[in-house]
Amino acid sequence: MLLAAIVLFGAGALVYLMSAILPKLPRIDAVTDYRPKIPLRIYTADQVLIGEFGVEHREFVPIANIPPMMKTALLAIEDARFYEHGGIDWRRAAGAARSNLRGGFRQGASTITMQVARNFFLSREKRISRKLTEIALAYRIEDALTKDQILELYMNQVFLGNRSYGFSSAARSYFGKSLDELSLAEMAMLAGLPQNPSRQNPVVNPERARLRQHAVLERLYLLGDITESSYRKALDEPLRIRRGRPDLDTRADYVAELARQAVFAQFGEQAYERGLVVITTIFKAQQDAAYEAVRRNVLDYDQRHGYRGPEARIDLPQQPAERNQAIADALQKRPASDGLVPALVLAASATTVRVATLAGEEITIEGAGLKFAARALAPGARQALALTPGAVIRISRRAQHAWAIVQVPQVAAAFVAIDADTGAYHALVGGFDYNLQKFNHVTQAWRQPGSAIKPFVYAAALDKGYSPGTRILDAPLDMPGENAGATWSPQNDDGVYSGPITMRHSLAHSKNVTTVRLQRAIGVHYTHDFLGRFGFDPARHASNLTLALGTGAVTPLQLAGAYAVFANGGYRVKPYLIAQIRDGNGSVILEHRPQPASQDSERVLDARNAFIIDTMLRDVTRYGTGAASVQKLGRNDIAGKTGTTSDAFDGWFAGYGGKVVAVAWMGYDEPRSLGRREFGATLALPIWIDYMRVALAPRPPAAAPVEPAGVMREDDDWIYAEFAQRPDLRVIDIEPAPEDTALSGDADEADEPDAAWAPHAPVAVPPPPAPSPLF
Repeated sequence: MLLAAIVLFGAGALVYLMSAILPKLPRIDAVTDYRPKIPLRIYTADQVLIGEFGVEHREFVPIANIPPMMKTALLAIEDARFYEHGGIDWRRAAGAARSNLRGGFRQGASTITMQVARNFFLSREKRISRKLTEIALAYRIEDALTKDQILELYMNQVFLGNRSYGFSSAARSYFGKSLDELSLAEMAMLAGLPQNPSRQNPVVNPERARLRQHAVLERLYLLGDITESSYRKALDEPLRIRRGRPDLDTRADYVAELARQAVFAQFGEQAYERGLVVITTIFKAQQDAAYEAVRRNVLDYDQRHGYRGPEARIDLPQQPAERNQAIADALQKRPASDGLVPALVLAASATTVRVATLAGEEITIEGAGLKFAARALAPGARQALALTPGAVIRISRRAQHAWAIVQVPQVAAAFVAIDADTGAYHALVGGFDYNLQKFNHVTQAWRQPGSAIKPFVYAAALDKGYSPGTRILDAPLDMPGENAGATWSPQNDDGVYSGPITMRHSLAHSKNVTTVRLQRAIGVHYTHDFLGRFGFDPARHASNLTLALGTGAVTPLQLAGAYAVFANGGYRVKPYLIAQIRDGNGSVILEHRPQPASQDSERVLDARNAFIIDTMLRDVTRYGTGAASVQKLGRNDIAGKTGTTSDAFDGWFAGYGGKVVAVAWMGYDEPRSLGRREFGATLALPIWIDYMRVALAPRPPAAAPVEPAGVMREDDDWIYAEFAQRPDLRVIDIEPAPEDTALSGDADEADEPDAAWAPHAPVAVPPPPAPSPLF
């Protein structure tokens, strides 16, 4: 009776297959001409992965490069007779059929080939028509491809959970390893995933994943593929599952996003499917140094300015299950920030705070770990500040593994470093934490540069004939009508006035009043136009005397490009990030090969001007506002300038050394004072120093630049040769001595150049380069 039923069912299925299924079978070009969707991957110049973008995380690995045990483990649990059957394992199917006839379609006997057919062409619904279509497609695939080709397709295409497609991608996602680095236990874990990758992967459900892994190991042992010793060892091996970002060992999120935007602009949506590989110009060591420098110094600033109180508060339920759920819900809303772990206060006193973390761990904090939040633990603490049960706070593990109360800083920061000669990025950090704020302050934040703009004012003065030895009166200055009709009285930051001082001294000590006097002498419109040479946008800078104090707007990247002109001897460079793009086959499809800045067509500043400003910026770091840089780096080839805006809304340091130009910035996104005792030297300079300590370590100090033709010494300082013997250009706002008056002659005559000298040829400023998808 049973045999007759089976025969009748088989005959009916055959008729249905011939009449309804075969005529409608899809073409199998998708498997015979397999083109997997490979994500866009972005690397540092030294081949460290920093970003991956695509719906499917996949790495295609040829079957010959897949470890034999990985293939054996998969086949043992999924299709042990794969190399014996012709696409359908009828022996296995018969057992499944008996079970299904008894109680519905609860089991399947899909072979690897059938799963390839389903993954490429069909859904997972359990219908007879779908199953018959799957069988027909399996036979067609077996006719078109070899067994190894079919297995290669499967092992690169199958979804394995955690956004991973294919076994190579899964190995990196779950274990941070390549396939050939996996242990037997790890391979067994991956081999068990195809059955139900979303519900039993080791991230979502470690216990289910472990049970499935044990089933794979047992199957390998029963089939004789592994020894009993290997079996027992694999069962006992603890697995270390990665739960963070796979393979991103360098924190370069802002860099990766910039590169992604450029590639998307060039290739569109296909950028995420073609397996493009992007090589950037940054190096891991320098990027790590920049990231750590920004994090460390932002946290130091935050510590200096006190604890603000909990991030949030909740009412803790009394019932344990509800309490645990409430804690989890509150903490899941607070993303972790690289060591700043969200935690919920369970109990608090002046000497001890007990907290719970999202991982279910209870931690006790005491002693030095409470120091930062001591005011919040005092008996009379304000309600908004007080640490009480239900408060959501941050904790961080410090030295000797002790925990301490911390907080997520509100202040923003940015850092960028480029090559002085080529413009290649060396490092970029667009903010404190990309996961908390995607806004890239390096390229998008327009901020007042403050005194960091002063070197460009002094450079304009040099072209007007003034010299570093020109003396300017450092005394209070009142200018009626300059402040929207009212009197403007610029002030020195330190409140100290020194009488007549040189231009060199004025820049080194960032004197405001003398800089305004200098600006008035050379003319606002001249300086305003002069700024355009360096890549600044003149429209973003005031056409009045406040321009000299940095009341315009720049981005950190723009400022870095401008300082590169001083660092390389007068040439404009265009910062770029992407060095090379390769397709999925490894062929180079785009490459950026910049020429070092030495072409006269790119010159925007007289070589003499760049040389003299360089000597002045070196003095800033030797004995001026940036002196800490030379003292802490122990080098004499450092040059740069601090910058602090009015009321300390922004803190800057821009400078260079060893052909590396770097800019650091700190400020609030909604501008407000950083503190009465904060300056560029306390805010940004420490970031700059911490980075340069690493970046310059392999570079020996550069020799002092050789003076170019056309400069000479006068009054113990440099001057353009054609402006020598011009007493009228040696003082600003200082009454000349009688003998000076005799030398200078009549005022009208002094305005005319002496026949003994001729004006230097103006520098032709090239137009800005056209935008490039390679930055």
